[in-house]
Amino acid sequence: MYKISVEQHFDAAHFLRDYLGKCENLHGHRFKVVVSVESGELNEIGLAYDFTELKRQLGDILADFDHTCLNDNSPFDKINPSSENIAKTIYDRLKPTFEENIILSSVEVWESPQSYVTYSQ
Repeated sequence: MYKISVEQHFDAAHFLRDYLGKCENLHGHRFKVVVSVESGELNEIGLAYDFTELKRQLGDILADFDHTCLNDNSPFDKINPSSENIAKTIYDRLKPTFEENIILSSVEVWESPQSYVTYSQ
């Protein structure tokens, strides 16, 4: 099995509703997002999946979040824009873009150099 991963960033503000602490206040992060896909086969030119295509697919999703207040964007206008919910949202938006021989393995969302969440199914 081959595992292909790309990393991108986006800058955004958010606040966590009903959180009893500093994160209830509006604040920002430079979120790092790492997406990994898997494939058991290579295409005719020896690639499991094209890094460029994976970066484009992820970038299309992150463009909706970059330099925004996440709480103003769907689905975060209804659910908290926690790193957990951000990771699942990115996963859910990416998954339908892959052919059946490509498995979306995981989405990591880092909100600081020391803190991240991984979502997978």
